[in-house]
Parts: sequence; structure tokens; C-alpha cells
Amino acid sequence: MKAYIYLENGVYLEAKAFGKSGSAFGELVFNTSLTGYEEIITDPSYAGQFIVFTMPEIGIVGINDDDQESAKIHASGIFIRNFNENPSNFRSQKSLEQFFYDQGKFGVYDIDTRYLTKMLRDSGNMRVFVSTEISDKEVLKHELENSAKIEEINYVSIVSTRKPYNHEKNSWKPEKMSYGNVKSIGKKVAVIDYGVKRNILNELCEAGLEVEIYPHDVKAEFLIDKFKKGEINGVFLSNGPGEPRMLVNEINEIKKLIAADIPMFGICLGHQLLSNAYGYETYKLKFGQHGANHPVLNLETKSVEITAQNHNYNVPESICEVATVTHRNLFDNTIEGVRYHGGKVFSVQHHPEASSGPNESKYIFKKFIEIL
Repeated sequence: MKAYIYLENGVYLEAKAFGKSGSAFGELVFNTSLTGYEEIITDPSYAGQFIVFTMPEIGIVGINDDDQESAKIHASGIFIRNFNENPSNFRSQKSLEQFFYDQGKFGVYDIDTRYLTKMLRDSGNMRVFVSTEISDKEVLKHELENSAKIEEINYVSIVSTRKPYNHEKNSWKPEKMSYGNVKSIGKKVAVIDYGVKRNILNELCEAGLEVEIYPHDVKAEFLIDKFKKGEINGVFLSNGPGEPRMLVNEINEIKKLIAADIPMFGICLGHQLLSNAYGYETYKLKFGQHGANHPVLNLETKSVEITAQNHNYNVPESICEVATVTHRNLFDNTIEGVRYHGGKVFSVQHHPEASSGPNESKYIFKKFIEIL
């Protein structure tokens, strides 16, 4: 198929597409990961976004059920340089093209992803409308101008679970080619699902925690009651998509959990929501941080950790009034981790479960256990 692309800066492009025909709008971001495209496209945090992969070869290892971060593709679509139609990997269960077709999505290829990445780096993330059905530039422009902005859509309500459930897998064991079983240390946490990745749940279990997952709109009073009864020992605030400041109800519920002095740990969107709940509004970065090669300095140990990142928003420097900064990004010196005064609440911006990415930050899950 042919694909027709219109960016909000007026750039009009033609390329090819695979998957299912259709039209979609989204925010264009670039990801610098060299591996893990399956984890990336199934990460709920990418809801409402088109991902430009700087890795030129995508589709090489196909798709398998074990590597998915959720049950579906949440991104609006992907842009890639070279599309590999025939995967070559012993774990592959289907091709990337078949996966996109089954999910009713399409990907764009045979396009200069370096050109797009440089444009986003210089001008910042921008909205885009892509179609395999509409080729007229003016019609594409009209569709983009009349589509909703990512800041106007509550993607968390779309990607979050509808009902509570338990998670009972721990991390992937390459030597066994399977997930391990949970070995509980007798502590249980409630996970508020804003778009949680499966491997974050796996790492919580790997650390020895029993895990209960609840929808994004779970009431604080319900969790506080469970905490007082000893049915949970703490709360985990997950990653997720979209603009954190628009999640007013979620922020208000977190404020109640803070007031109840419940131990909490947040990652990515959870990190940002905690900042807003404490009264320190997050702000949008120029082009965000998306990749598995971001160096982060642990200010407590002075060690450098290579981390996986996926976010467009960040907490402000003024957070230092109520928290100690524990980590900083060495690319731009933005805040990557904080521990709030009182010691029971902390959060990080990067993804320590390493999906996709290195595993140098997995110790953070054990930090949560120490607090519990």
C-alpha cells in the first residue's frame, strides 16, 4: 500500500505501508532503541503516538506472545526505514506485518527516518495524520487540523484495565525460556493501572511482592481501608500515556493516599502524577525521551545507569522543596528520580524493568520492599 503523511508543520510525504489500510492521527515521536520493537509498540504509554524508529531494520525477529507488554498495539502506528517481511528468529510466532494486520493497524516504511528524527529534534514533537486511503494534501491537512490533540484525550481511561486482577508471573528466565513463579515475601501491593507494562508487574513479583491490579479510577478510600486492614502494604503507581495534568481525578485520589501516609512507588506517569499531587506541576519536554540508551546518574551511589525511557513530560526543579532528587538524566540534566520527605514515597522517571533496555536499574524494586 501507499501511505500519505501530513505533518502539522506543513510537510507532506509519501511512503509505503503494511498491515491494514486506514487512517490515523497521532503525535510523532522518535525512539532510539536498537532492540525491543515488540515491547515498544505494545507499551500502553505510546497510546496516541506514531513512533519513528531510528533503528533502520525493523521486523527482523518477528513477534511472539512472551515479549508483549500488553495484549495489543497501543501506538497509532510506526515509521520505519527498512521493513523486514520475513522474520528470522526461533521464537517468532508471526511476522510484524501479520501482527499489525490482526490488530487493525498499519505501519509506514520506505521513509527517511533520519530526516524525520532531525526534524523532531529541531522543532519538537508534532502532530501527524497518516492515511492509506486519502492522498490529497489539503484533505489530509483538514483532517489533521480537526483531529484532537493528545493533551485533550484521556488515554489512561482507554488503556487501563476495566476490572481488578492478580498478576502471578515473575521475570523472564532466558536459560529456561519461560517466566518464573512468584516467591512471596508476605508483602502485597495494589497497582493502580494507568497503562502498566507486563514486565513491570513481573519485576514487582520477582522482588517477592504479591500484586493486585486495579483500574485507574479506583477510589483512594478503598485502598486506604485495605491498607488499614493489612490487606495491602503499599501502592504502586504505574506508567501510562498522555498529559498528566489532565488527570485531575487521579491526582486527587493520590493526594488522599499521601495524606493517609501509605508507602508509594511511582514509575514514569506515576512519577509525574505524584509530582502534581504534591502541588508541583509537570511540564512538556521539547521532544521527550524515548529509547533504551539514556544515561542516568544515581546521585546517592554516584554510579551511572543506562536506562530505558519513554515520556514527554517531566517534573519541575521546584520539587526539591518537598523531595530529595535521587537521579538525574545525563543527556539534559532533568530530574529522573525523587524521594519525598518522610521517606515512604518515591518515584523514578525511567523504566527500571528494562523492557526494552538494560537491567541496571532493577534494584529500585528492592528499594520499594525496604520501604514496605
